[in-house]
Amino acid sequence: MNILLANDDGVFAPGIQALAHALRPLGRVVIVAPESERSGFSSALTLDRPLRAVPIAEDVWAVNGTPADCVYLSMNGLFDFEFDLVVSGINSGANLGDDVLYSGTVGAAFEGRLMKQPALAVSLAGSNVRSYLHPNDYAVAAKWMHDFIAAGVPKLPPRHILNINIPDVEELQGAQITYQGCRTQSKPITSHVDPRGRQVYWIGLAGEAVAEPRKNVADIQSDFFAVANGYVSITPIQMDATNYEVLSSLQNQLSAMR
Repeated sequence: MNILLANDDGVFAPGIQALAHALRPLGRVVIVAPESERSGFSSALTLDRPLRAVPIAEDVWAVNGTPADCVYLSMNGLFDFEFDLVVSGINSGANLGDDVLYSGTVGAAFEGRLMKQPALAVSLAGSNVRSYLHPNDYAVAAKWMHDFIAAGVPKLPPRHILNINIPDVEELQGAQITYQGCRTQSKPITSHVDPRGRQVYWIGLAGEAVAEPRKNVADIQSDFFAVANGYVSITPIQMDATNYEVLSSLQNQLSAMR
């Protein structure tokens, strides 16, 4: 099996190194990742300049682009062979709920959505991500991913991925299939004046997780709930974001306006 690894933390990030080490017994592992951190780039592709893919070790490539660029290049001509699976991560920090809209980890996985197997985005969800400085800090999550893939990635409809969040706890309670939770409104921006007297702004922190369970999702909890209770969260995400439930209602409203 040929496995492509990407991330948004950069090619030298300990999370991707731990994942590569754990998955090598399953087949050939090729890392193609940004040359530096590209968090928050979602599914952005670089269209205004050429990209460089530089080999820095055997089966390790650094790209001067986004996480999605890395997977796009890898699946569209960078190599003379095809991949069987795309895995993005292990991200330093959770990608839960609304986070998936911005996540470069999830964006890279979505570039692999047309594979025969669902692409996987995987994140280590802990309270102190700044302490994740060594591949050993990701060893439990990497081992879990090895076992999950070795057992056979679950089947999904086309154009889906699995967003996996592994809590950083002493003992995992198991795994749960979850739905994507949501957050409250983001915290306000912070304004400062730089040394040259110009006004600058910092993006505010993410909003709080909504704790109430969603109606009509019988016996399924949110990704936030699963991780908070020590479970690995596995959320199926689809590329088609159309809300089919409101199509007829919107059509009727539009017809009434004419």
